[in-house]
Amino acid sequence: MTVCKQRVFSFFVKKNLVVDFKGGAISSDAGLLLVRQLDEQLGFTEGLAGCLDDRRHRSYVKQSQLDIVRQRLYQIMAGYEDCNDADSLRHDPVFKGITGRLLSEEALASQPTISRFENQVTVKELYRLALYLLQVYLRRQKVPPSRVIIDIDSTEDEVHGHQQLSFFHGYYEHYVYHPLLVYDGDSGELITAVLRPGNVHASRSVVSIVKRLVKKLRQAFGEVKVVVRKDAGFTVPRLYDYCEAEGLEYVIGLITNDRLLACAEELSETVRAAYAESRLKQRRFAETVYQADSWPHSRRVIIKVEHNDKGINRRFLVTNLTTLPEETYDFYALRGNCENRIKELKNDLKADRLSCHRFAANQFRLLLHAAAYVLLHALKQYLQGTVLANAQISTIRCQLLKIGAQVVQSCRRLWVHLASGHPLQTLFLTLAQRFSTA
Repeated sequence: MTVCKQRVFSFFVKKNLVVDFKGGAISSDAGLLLVRQLDEQLGFTEGLAGCLDDRRHRSYVKQSQLDIVRQRLYQIMAGYEDCNDADSLRHDPVFKGITGRLLSEEALASQPTISRFENQVTVKELYRLALYLLQVYLRRQKVPPSRVIIDIDSTEDEVHGHQQLSFFHGYYEHYVYHPLLVYDGDSGELITAVLRPGNVHASRSVVSIVKRLVKKLRQAFGEVKVVVRKDAGFTVPRLYDYCEAEGLEYVIGLITNDRLLACAEELSETVRAAYAESRLKQRRFAETVYQADSWPHSRRVIIKVEHNDKGINRRFLVTNLTTLPEETYDFYALRGNCENRIKELKNDLKADRLSCHRFAANQFRLLLHAAAYVLLHALKQYLQGTVLANAQISTIRCQLLKIGAQVVQSCRRLWVHLASGHPLQTLFLTLAQRFSTA
């Protein structure tokens, strides 16, 4: 291409700048090599790939399943959630380096290859993948915990097409899937993610999932204390019955009704009077013994009444905890961290990009996005005490993973020359040394 045919732009300088795409083997995602080193230490993607059966004819195989899993997983972590992005990234020197390929070697998997890979998964393989994520969580507990908090919440995934088992949901007012996500309430680690049809209730499959999880926890840690924490969408008697029968503690939101409001009336009047006198925010707690018609016996209910300039607000919790009402409610309020983690999974890692037709393929995608969260959460634990200690995944990606680099291949080595002006060089080198030593 001659100079006259190149695109020329006038920027904030006196001379024109000539801009083209002839930089050569350059990548904007060199920070992924750091995650790859941590991945090697954990053996994470190898374990994921080991859950899948390779039913392809060997004479037609150019990409191993491990390479495809790594390529897809690292695309998600870098912010390339669409399979179509693979058509460009398959030539990216850093992504090729992640799979151990030289610049001169064959490109990575294309979009059709990845799409076929996602759509051939079976239900048995999905179960093995979900079990593997649970095993990773259990192995990462270096010291057996004295208590495990299970935070469970559901979320909507709006669909745009004719995906299997997507339905109109009256609460969300559009066609959705209705995934269920399980987190560790203390560490924030994602334990599992279950895709459900769009028309199911929030509490669907919760009891069976908790049963399997408690069984695995007790097998790994013995008689560990387990606390189940959920919002009002999971107010189902069979869950209370199971927790009480198995010796589990629970604190779960209750849907407000007239009987509960009557129980809170006296406290509400006290709060109204206090607010009218001071015009300052008021919050009071009480407890009562309450039995719904569907309950075999009465249970402890915590009442919170709050009044501010927006009016009065009442909340109710059912629990078998023995702590004071205010302490119990404050413990329940920490469940809000689970919602923030769901936002990270959906907004930062695009876990709601479930656009395959087959339901099983979309469950596979959800697990891949969950696996990306697990690996990045493992990275976050090494960031304690640094400037990124409290950073969200989007910030970590922007400041630590999105590093420009030139890749040069010599006779014996593949050189990755990172951007000289990268502001977190010291942190990058510290983490790289730590992962290499481990």
